[in-house]
Amino acid sequence: MTTPLTLTDQRRPDGTPVLVAEGEIDMSNVGEFRAAVDRAAGGGRLVVDLTAVDYLDSAGLAALFAHADRLELIAPPLLDPVLTVSGLADLATVHIT
Repeated sequence: MTTPLTLTDQRRPDGTPVLVAEGEIDMSNVGEFRAAVDRAAGGGRLVVDLTAVDYLDSAGLAALFAHADRLELIAPPLLDPVLTVSGLADLATVHIT
């Protein structure tokens, strides 16, 4: 069974792509998440808004690590430990809101 996940593409006024995720990101839906991240990044800077994400497993982290050098994450306090312990917070720009 696939865990509910909603992904929405947006753009900042400066044109930077923003991928907004809502729900849980796990092995059941990581293919969809990875494809959305890859598509939105398009080889450039990408903002991923995780403020409405309740759960992020290692598969979801791996999808983000692939773009860590050009990634800006907006995340809730709930995800701060996962982003820190995984080392992603050291490689990407992370804003905890």
